[in-house]
Amino acid sequence: MFGESANKLILDSRRTNNLPEVSLYQTELIGDILREINDLDKDMEYLQQETEALMSQGEDNEANRKIIECQQFAARLTMIRNKRCLLAYERARANKIDEFCWLNVDPTNDLTSKTSISLSKNSSLGTNFTTSLSLDNLSHPEQEYYRQYQELLVDYKSKFSDIDLSGDLEPPTNIFIDVRVLKDGGEVQTEYGVFNLIKDSQFYVRKSDVERLIQQGYLEEL
Repeated sequence: MFGESANKLILDSRRTNNLPEVSLYQTELIGDILREINDLDKDMEYLQQETEALMSQGEDNEANRKIIECQQFAARLTMIRNKRCLLAYERARANKIDEFCWLNVDPTNDLTSKTSISLSKNSSLGTNFTTSLSLDNLSHPEQEYYRQYQELLVDYKSKFSDIDLSGDLEPPTNIFIDVRVLKDGGEVQTEYGVFNLIKDSQFYVRKSDVERLIQQGYLEEL
């Protein structure tokens, strides 16, 4: 049935929006949709030829001509819907990739590896939600987009070295907060001294000193 594959793609996109990762790129499903668009385009050409043939035969074929025009209309709407679904799918994935890039820019990452990323409170994926982006799930164009977007962000952020552009967008309610260490990470130097990141230990620290560690998944705010 025409449009069924596009509907499956949109359902997958909705599911991905609620996951803490970018799911596997639906290569086969997208291929089915593109083949369907090509088939519909060929049908449109055939129906156009039929319409022209009927028009040349006179008014006696008016009813048949209207039937063919309805078929053309339905085929065209299906083609447009399929294309809109494809664009919506690609846009949703691009938005997700953008979010990961903003929260943890690391241009040295190999595109065949996995990048661990922790989402901040303003993330649409939840509060203090640690997740990972598997670059193997991205298509080759998406991997290239991810790499170039990272490089663009690094260049942009280098112009504002005194500002953390990836920081929490929500204004702090407290200057100092309690945090728990989620994984070992060595010594951390702050204005108020040094503390060691030892798993399950807790500290009372200034929030601005540890925001990046919270985003990277080393700490969680209590």
